[in-house]
Amino acid sequence: MTVTRLSGNDCGATIETDLAIIGGGPVGLAIADRCAREGIDVVLLESGLAKQDAAHEALNDVIAEISAHDADLTERRTNFHGGQAPLWNAQRQAYGVRCRGLGGSTQVWAGKVAPFGDIDFAKRAWVPDSGWPIGREELTPFFDQARELLGLCPTEPALRFSESGLNSCYWQFARSRTDRLDVMRFGRDFAATLAPKVRVLLDATVTRLGFHPGTRSVDALHVASLSGTSLVVRPRRVVLAAGGIENARLLLVSNDVEPGGIGNRHDLVGRYLIDHAGIRLGEVTGEKNIMQLARTFGFYGQNHAGRSHMFMHGLALAPELQQHEKTLNAAIYFAPLRAIDDPFDALKRLLRGTSGAKLRDVAAIARGSGYIARGLGSKTLAWPGLPNWTKELIVNSAIRLAPNMVADEFASGGLPHKLTGLGIEAITETAPHPENRILLADKRDAFGIRRVTAHWRVGAIEALTIKTLATRLDRAFAEAGFAAPDLNQWARSGDLAMPNPVDLAHMMGTTRMASSPLNGVVDIDCRVFGTNNLYVAGGSVFPTGGHANPTWMFLALALRLADHLAAGRYAGNLTVRDQAPAFN
Repeated sequence: MTVTRLSGNDCGATIETDLAIIGGGPVGLAIADRCAREGIDVVLLESGLAKQDAAHEALNDVIAEISAHDADLTERRTNFHGGQAPLWNAQRQAYGVRCRGLGGSTQVWAGKVAPFGDIDFAKRAWVPDSGWPIGREELTPFFDQARELLGLCPTEPALRFSESGLNSCYWQFARSRTDRLDVMRFGRDFAATLAPKVRVLLDATVTRLGFHPGTRSVDALHVASLSGTSLVVRPRRVVLAAGGIENARLLLVSNDVEPGGIGNRHDLVGRYLIDHAGIRLGEVTGEKNIMQLARTFGFYGQNHAGRSHMFMHGLALAPELQQHEKTLNAAIYFAPLRAIDDPFDALKRLLRGTSGAKLRDVAAIARGSGYIARGLGSKTLAWPGLPNWTKELIVNSAIRLAPNMVADEFASGGLPHKLTGLGIEAITETAPHPENRILLADKRDAFGIRRVTAHWRVGAIEALTIKTLATRLDRAFAEAGFAAPDLNQWARSGDLAMPNPVDLAHMMGTTRMASSPLNGVVDIDCRVFGTNNLYVAGGSVFPTGGHANPTWMFLALALRLADHLAAGRYAGNLTVRDQAPAFN
């Protein structure tokens, strides 16, 4: 692998390659590595640098029409996303979280993943436009390969709860291969091991796809850098792997041959934007209740192949209940709530000179000396002079013996916090709806490319799903002998009114997979209908999104596409198939 940044020496150059991949996130990196190991010459174009920076972050503007009636939504989005994504802000990215830089969104993610279930692929009569043109069984071997790539445990903890239509579900955390105290970051953990035949170009923004109408092929990628360099890449095949927003945007702006953009003869590019919607249903307070729920629905450590793996326990709507109640797929997890007198927050206020009550903050620090000591221990563990085998032994032991503590310190950057309760967090898939979409805006970015507007709203079925979660949780806790949860008033009411949920930055659906170009943008091989050599990878091809954090699923589908591309290398030029409906 070679990694270079575009410079003035490259200006006006032409690069020829067998395969060009647009986007250096986990999906693009995985496809590049798999194809290069099959002998394919790969050029991977990443708009950002090795790490996020402010200049490239400015390219991520998204104008949004999410809700005009919820003044608190921006604050809730900031509270949810801002802690993990330091360069992000809710005004610039009014919908979603986009990260430019090698590794993509894994630079700021929590490492949390889960597999999709059978119902996520099924045609559900109560969910219009649901159903995948391929079944889960076709992806099974790729789920296994993606699990190994993420370093996950092959088995999950046993079913621990089943009451009132809510069953145990588990998320697993992909741990870093190089930093024992962090989750996996693909730019750091994976990119360094890429196959030698991969050439990575940084600061390489694709501004337009050049489409040849005679061959129905993308024959040129127009690339530019923020420093003013421009060049052309001439690929035999192209994979768009730039995320749910940018994949659609590039197809739409590449409209010099097709007025509506490449693959958009049926006005489907950018439509069916789906995400996960998140909202707090209420809280659990009281030390006894917190401890009881933390034991049942907290974090679990499980050993495999000499390493400890961490799972988070939640509750999901059973498939039969979804069918009976006509809901979407959804789940609940429990998140720690920090105390007002948390000692680390008090210490930070004093050190920054922002304390409005110094005596109160000093008292909080004194009372929380145990938390301070734990934090110092965590920072000592992060000391670079400590041998990796020692760190691995300590962290593995901690995951086995105290997984809740380890999870808290992963989330807090090694600074344990005083808690007052557990937030009851709901996460639901959103229904595929053609009016939820990505559109081009009039405003332009630094390259003169039109920015995007995101239309993303939830409706009655999402509200019904969230209310069903709340009702079932109340009933399930009573049946299990737990203290009643303190649900928000809107969650207890009989109508469907509720605050607008937060978008969870899992942007999907905008180039959805289908059996016919009348219903989607890509075919079952992820090739754009009406084209000969253009493919799309990542969540934008998902017809539906389930409730699971989707990176595991992204990678499974990416590895399937990589195998298809590698097989095509030996079959000569790819042929256009099933194209006639695209021109009806």
